[in-house]
Amino acid sequence: MKSLRHAVAFAVPALIAVGAAGAAATYAVLSAARRVVTPAVRRNDTRILKVDTGAQTIELSRTLDTELPGRYGLFTTGTYGYVKLGAVLSADAKSVRRKLLTQIEPGAQVDGDAAFSGWYHITPSELHLPWESILIGSPAGPCPAWYFPAESSTWVIQVHGRGATRSECLRAVPVFHSLGLPTLVVSYRNDGEAPRSRGGRYALGASEWRDVDAAIAHALRHGAERVVLMGWSMGGAVALQTAVSSGHRDRIAAIVLESPVVDWRTVLRFQAREAGLREPIPALAMSALSSPFTARLSGAEEAISFDSLDMVARATELEAPILILHSDDDGFVPTDASHALAQARPDIVTMPHFSGARHTKLWNYDQAGWTAAITDWMSERGLSASA
Repeated sequence: MKSLRHAVAFAVPALIAVGAAGAAATYAVLSAARRVVTPAVRRNDTRILKVDTGAQTIELSRTLDTELPGRYGLFTTGTYGYVKLGAVLSADAKSVRRKLLTQIEPGAQVDGDAAFSGWYHITPSELHLPWESILIGSPAGPCPAWYFPAESSTWVIQVHGRGATRSECLRAVPVFHSLGLPTLVVSYRNDGEAPRSRGGRYALGASEWRDVDAAIAHALRHGAERVVLMGWSMGGAVALQTAVSSGHRDRIAAIVLESPVVDWRTVLRFQAREAGLREPIPALAMSALSSPFTARLSGAEEAISFDSLDMVARATELEAPILILHSDDDGFVPTDASHALAQARPDIVTMPHFSGARHTKLWNYDQAGWTAAITDWMSERGLSASA
């Protein structure tokens, strides 16, 4: 999701709508629309100002992310590649000094541009739990997955977000493991790990759900009797599409959503405003991506139905209980649609209040509260191994 702010889709429901603006405007519209469905590349958003290897501290440019309390990660261009960050020690108007949790040796080169991250864990071995790499056969081809075994016949299947990889999901594995639940952390088409589709484009959940459905089938063949889906950001959209489209819907026992995309129109309009764009540009964007005539010109492999991706409008189709973990200060995917879904289906949706955290950083910001929200909710619904 990170690059959406820089890639708000313009669109052309009919090229006549922008034709009067000339060829250059039309090209700009289609180019911007193409970036929405093009897999994102991590962007450097943080400047490393100073590293003190004696005190094991790091000074970063101050942003809404780098000033957050908690534990985080930092992708650097230096020797270490990825370093882990601890508490904020001091801050002023322009900088933040944090504790380093990765030991940096004297002389190491880590100064320069970097990318602030909530992933924290990068590899499954960091969790010190049994795990193995497997391949899941999907319509897209063999999709890599990490499998963390446990004793229960209820499996958790985790789905990462846009512009992310499986590492995003590792934070939640110990929570489910403590409940005795096996976990599959899966990849899906065009995410840089799973096979690439012909056009190599995202469908915002409209096709990716088939790879998650294949993961459900894999789990059922290997001892699972029911599954819990967990989706992060765009992975939430993928999980929700799976819940209403899968032939295994009756085996989906619950859904956990972290900073989810519940309705893409809400997200794209928000991103347009953040980029200084006003209507009718967002409406034109979605019209172009949803029109068979302009979808390919806009970069999509097929027309994308935003109606089908609107899970507030489709709320009556949902059956499994849903836990939504979404900070009101997300700053990237607004909580409006999450709240709307909770209001539309109070019989199945639980949405505890969170604030202060940024997008997909609730674990980092409030690990105890986030963990308790999941474990209590799962236990209350008989979804732990001891239930």
